[in-house]
Amino acid sequence: MSFHAMHNFFPATRRVSDDLDFDMDSDVDSDRYTEISLDAFAPSVASSKTSADLSMRSASPAPSVFSVTSSLRAQAFRHEYGRGLNNYSEVYRLPADDEELDRLDRQHDMFCEVIGKYPPPLPEIMAEDPHGETKAVLDLGCGSGSWIMDVAREFPHASAVAVDLVPMQSLSMPANCRSEVDDINLGLEHFYGDFNVVHVQLISSGVKDYHGLIEHISHVLRPGGLIDLTEFPFSFTGFEREEILPPAGAYEPPWTTLWMSYANRAVRARGGDADAAKNIHRWILEHPAFEDVHYREFWIPLSPWLQGNDAYTAKWNRIGATMRDDLMAFIKGGRPLLLGSGLSEEFVNDIQEKAFAELAEAKTPLYVLIQNVYARKRQ
Repeated sequence: MSFHAMHNFFPATRRVSDDLDFDMDSDVDSDRYTEISLDAFAPSVASSKTSADLSMRSASPAPSVFSVTSSLRAQAFRHEYGRGLNNYSEVYRLPADDEELDRLDRQHDMFCEVIGKYPPPLPEIMAEDPHGETKAVLDLGCGSGSWIMDVAREFPHASAVAVDLVPMQSLSMPANCRSEVDDINLGLEHFYGDFNVVHVQLISSGVKDYHGLIEHISHVLRPGGLIDLTEFPFSFTGFEREEILPPAGAYEPPWTTLWMSYANRAVRARGGDADAAKNIHRWILEHPAFEDVHYREFWIPLSPWLQGNDAYTAKWNRIGATMRDDLMAFIKGGRPLLLGSGLSEEFVNDIQEKAFAELAEAKTPLYVLIQNVYARKRQ
């Protein structure tokens, strides 16, 4: 059995710690921090002090900024079924704890190898402007922050802003990068016209209206700016690359696809857009603000199941082994999502064990399809 020609893969690995130097004793003066927040959304003003420059969505049009005291950290997280989840969104129910951040770091390294760190036009767009404009990049749903910190280091003259439901916890954030806590389902009006690049990767399970998110991004971008979207359809495919979608109530192998089918339904039940990956190309093509639209597919084996002794097979089996580790960690992290959807712990344990055994055996030919679309905003 040979492996079909595939295009690319994924990235990961930077140690993230929650052992930040929090100011445990200081209180927040609301007037002072509301005033700071007005500057916090000017991309040319960047701060590396995540512990002092995090924004939280308030009832007012401009979010206010709070220091990450112990009480705020307690507000940001909740614990369910043994994992730490964000405490702000009922839509996104995957973990945001250290275990998940480590998984995202390793995934980042894999994606960099398979997909590339960023689309080809990005370096030109982010190049230093001789006329003095400060270039700015926005990462929506930044996770561990690996991608945005890489870009911030590569373009130190630019401003980098990372947005997620929990604060970034890196101890080595570049000086030109800042972290903001926000729920992007509430809108992005406060970012309109401020960024040259907007990056979005694997956040569809937490987005209620992905089509509407693209509309917001079209306004966030400056003329000539770059939109970069990467998603997957919350399903897997077989060897012939046909989607496997077990019906509700099914109980049969492949167990890995069965587990994902329950995750797919749980995401939909919470309001996430599980179909976004299948539509982002069309949505960008049809949007009047975008031009030079590019669509890319990356077929990644879920385990090292390929047969053969050549270098090509060895390369993709190595990637498949990394993808397997990522998926098994993802399945463990998906327990709050599945258990919160009403499935019994006995049933979730059962399909998880069977999926893990199937992946470890590495005999079932399964792929995940990663879909990427990038385009430029019209001048």
